[in-house]
Amino acid sequence: MKNKILFTSESVSEGHPDKVCDQISDAILDACLAQDPNSRVACEVFATTNLVVIGGEITTTAQVDYEKTARDVLRQIGYIHNDLGIDCNHCEIKIVMDTQSPDIAMGTNNEAGGAGDQGIMFGYASNETKNYMPLPIDMAHELVRRASEKRHCGEFKWARPDMKSQVTVDYSDPKHPYIDTILMSIQHDPDFNETEFKNYIREEIMKKTAEEFGMNTDFCVLINPTGRFVIGGPHGDTGLTGRKIIVDTYGGYARHGGGAFSGKDPTKVDRSAAYMLRYIAKNLVAAKLASRCELQASYAIGMKEPTSIYIETFGTEKVSKDIILQAIKNEFDLTPAGIIKTLDLRKPIYLQTAAYGHMGRDDIDVPWEHLDKVNVLKEYLK
Repeated sequence: MKNKILFTSESVSEGHPDKVCDQISDAILDACLAQDPNSRVACEVFATTNLVVIGGEITTTAQVDYEKTARDVLRQIGYIHNDLGIDCNHCEIKIVMDTQSPDIAMGTNNEAGGAGDQGIMFGYASNETKNYMPLPIDMAHELVRRASEKRHCGEFKWARPDMKSQVTVDYSDPKHPYIDTILMSIQHDPDFNETEFKNYIREEIMKKTAEEFGMNTDFCVLINPTGRFVIGGPHGDTGLTGRKIIVDTYGGYARHGGGAFSGKDPTKVDRSAAYMLRYIAKNLVAAKLASRCELQASYAIGMKEPTSIYIETFGTEKVSKDIILQAIKNEFDLTPAGIIKTLDLRKPIYLQTAAYGHMGRDDIDVPWEHLDKVNVLKEYLK
């Protein structure tokens, strides 16, 4: 008997402590960019019981009330009382902020146009789903997004903001993937009806999501395996900006360079180059140059051009990798300034990406998900 080929990805909701921090970081970034598109922002947030610490380096002409921004994010998520995980109105908020190092600014200003740091970034796309994402992470995001939407509208009784999902897909027959297990851990009120609560999750969230993806519904179900999940949010676990980088990208299905996204302005190639590589990979796959495509680029601080570009198509390419590389070089500007211009990244568009993934989003309009290069790339098939 053959062993199953199983792959698992996880996601977390907007109320997860790490995602709370990501959202505050990106809300501050958006507030700076809304007033000053040339803001240099590296904003980190730490959250724990009754305390939020906002730190980092910000150089901007914008006048931003960091404390109010943080409280607004907490309120929007639903953290309006200590019993839920943190109280947006009364928690302590500490601001520890500095300006950007002049040594970094020297190589990354508008004249120099260099990368804000060294590093490696990856982008990925496949034709496995309609939005060119791996199935496990796509489903994991939809589970917590659906659950959160139903919590906000009051339909999902007893649910609180902190949630996690995990989807295991059986790839033993790669042409017919099969859901093996769905796990959800969802924070709830202490006086909940456990049977009704779990039945709702199973029927209205898990099965409805599986059906939406055209998948099987006879999967193994795991809900709150410890039996109880009342204490959540920053009170249940410390949160930190940038600690969910695999959730933010491809669920572990593709490689990751290690750099986080949230709280960073687009001169930071950790963020902007990762978006650009997703944009390129998605358009390459949509143009049918390959069925799967993973791209890597590397950068040196203060230098414009990437120091390397690597292509992996997993044997699915329809033309040679040399042609794909030439297409990338001809059609895409991978300098930091070129990326910012191509994707129009100096706008306040980042808070909406800080929960439910930065890639594969079809519920919001972000430029790195546009398929406006498909026709141009199809010319390389000839």
